Amino acid sequence: MAEEQKKGFHAELVGNDLEACCLGPSSCGECSESNCIIGYAKQCISNFKQHPQKDVPDGTDQIPLTDFKIFDEEELETAIAHILRECKDCKQDHTDNCIINVIRNCYEVGLFGDIQPYEGSTLQYLIHIKSDFPDRSLRIADLYMA
Repeated sequence: MAEEQKKGFHAELVGNDLEACCLGPSSCGECSESNCIIGYAKQCISNFKQHPQKDVPDGTDQIPLTDFKIFDEEELETAIAHILRECKDCKQDHTDNCIINVIRNCYEVGLFGDIQPYEGSTLQYLIHIKSDFPDRSLRIADLYMA
């Protein structure tokens, strides 16, 4: 049985961030939902609202890594900062299929082109992305601290 999500996960905020990242039908046509990183993340949030569980079954395996659509990059940076605030910094208890991790991974594919390593620590994550994406990491860190 999957464990319930810890208190504090703001599904509405995450849902709003997802909407802001999507450029809509004018940019990419009809939503392809599970073949789109934002559409897939929206499905995860919808499922969470119906059945609040910490983990998304096979969540990271289902992320559409070949989604090459364009998304609002500034909104993706904001969304990553917001989802990092949702993270419990669980360190050794981190799981890849945690809903927070799955959603962040979706944002990463849209912004960085691929999933970035996360070891259960927001600080370590920000240090890691600084080495590969210095400008973006500074904006994300500033938004995270705001």
